[in-house]
Amino acid sequence: MSSGAEPSRGAGDGWTRRRFVGALAAAAAAPTVPACGAPRTDPAVTAPAPGTTLPKAPPAGPPASASAPTPSSPAPSSGARPLFLGTYTSGDGGGKGIGVATYDAETGAVTGGGVVTGVDNPSFLAVHPDGWALYAVDEQNAGAVTAVGLPGNEVLGSRSTGGSGPCHLSVHPGGRWLLSANYASGSVAVHPIGASGALGERTDLVRHDSPAPGPGQQGPHAHQFVTAPDGGHLLAVDLGTDTVYTYRLDETRGTLTEVSRARTRPGAGPRHLTFHPGGRYAYLANEADDTATVCGYDPATGRLSVGEPQSTGTGGGTSYPAQFLVTPNGSYAFLANRGHNSLTRYAIEADGARLRLLDTVPVGGDFPRHIALSPDGRLLFAANQRSGTVTVFGVDQESGELRRTGEPFASPLAVCALPL
Repeated sequence: MSSGAEPSRGAGDGWTRRRFVGALAAAAAAPTVPACGAPRTDPAVTAPAPGTTLPKAPPAGPPASASAPTPSSPAPSSGARPLFLGTYTSGDGGGKGIGVATYDAETGAVTGGGVVTGVDNPSFLAVHPDGWALYAVDEQNAGAVTAVGLPGNEVLGSRSTGGSGPCHLSVHPGGRWLLSANYASGSVAVHPIGASGALGERTDLVRHDSPAPGPGQQGPHAHQFVTAPDGGHLLAVDLGTDTVYTYRLDETRGTLTEVSRARTRPGAGPRHLTFHPGGRYAYLANEADDTATVCGYDPATGRLSVGEPQSTGTGGGTSYPAQFLVTPNGSYAFLANRGHNSLTRYAIEADGARLRLLDTVPVGGDFPRHIALSPDGRLLFAANQRSGTVTVFGVDQESGELRRTGEPFASPLAVCALPL
């Protein structure tokens, strides 16, 4: 990342700068992590033919169940629900794999439940739209993505991403393709999802060779790869080139075609983009210059228009904004600030076209790397990397006000929280 943004995360290979920033508050540098061995593999998987009906998740049941609600089936408002936690496994005091817990959908209380082992540095997680598989990045030099079957938490195998330091993944809404972003090598990859939820060999890999890196950057750093609400376009946010790339996905072959680029101001370091439910606006967290930006979006062309940067409300210093969230009703947005250890609350106005800064709320932990809303939008989870905790907030549906629900839940090197 920008030499003017985050402190060094470790010596040795370049991508460890991203991975271990602030992993231990007292550490001057983190140890270099060696490249992993050959990725684990599973039997040959090919993309399902167009129109194939994929299996559905089992009905939601006891805490062990990890089925996720579909858009047409809202999550229950009470009872124990699954919570998966992404960690780093190779840092001092790190986790053992993907954390498995449950949370009370009314009180937000989190209860530990174990770990899915056999996954190295699962720093970001995503669930299949039908809830029957979980996916994790293996954030290492030889990057990979891993599939886990639900609700049994069985590791189904891993596939190479073709790059290094993968830090983000998402599932295409159709459920047939996994999208991932390689931070260190500045590339995005596509993998087919088989009928069991297992992954096939990579069908495409695109490196962001241009434009030239922004100020303080040594190369491209893809930080997010996500599908726009229209379903027809994929957007890749690259911190190193200060660019958001728009692609079309060939849903038969799993290949990418670039259709447009949107540039931020030099040195902004865009990290994470989140859409308004209306689908015409998106909000961009700029890590390197500590700003937030409202972007216009044209669903017909996939073109993103980057607006003027605005304050995160964190005052002086560098707050390393990490991630935006938007409430399901489109009325409020939240931004995690790692250096400031806070959550910025914005009111969303003009049908999504404007963010109005309301306040910042202490996160109750150190270095909030990732935030996520429960499916019903009533709880917000913050994974705090340095303190190794997850804090939970209740979200007022009328005012967007955040209220801590209890004591933080301990999770080693917590960098991702995925409530289902």
